[in-house]
Amino acid sequence: MPESPLGIGPAGVLTARAITRARTARGFAQRQLAERVTALGRPMTITMLSRIERRQRRCDVDDLVAIAVALGLSPLALLAETS
Repeated sequence: MPESPLGIGPAGVLTARAITRARTARGFAQRQLAERVTALGRPMTITMLSRIERRQRRCDVDDLVAIAVALGLSPLALLAETS
């Protein structure tokens, strides 16, 4: 029997929102952020980033670290968002 995909929990939802807020606050389009993440050595397409932000794709720890660095933040800053 195939495994069912893991759902995105409350922390994942808040982190996705924090990524979107941080990206827009810095004036980055999704394409720009995806390119910055890729330049850091973590290949990411605009589709992957869009799915993370829309909570259709889980953001794994490697994605989180690369996105945070590309945004000039610590990963904890994206995890600590509460609103």
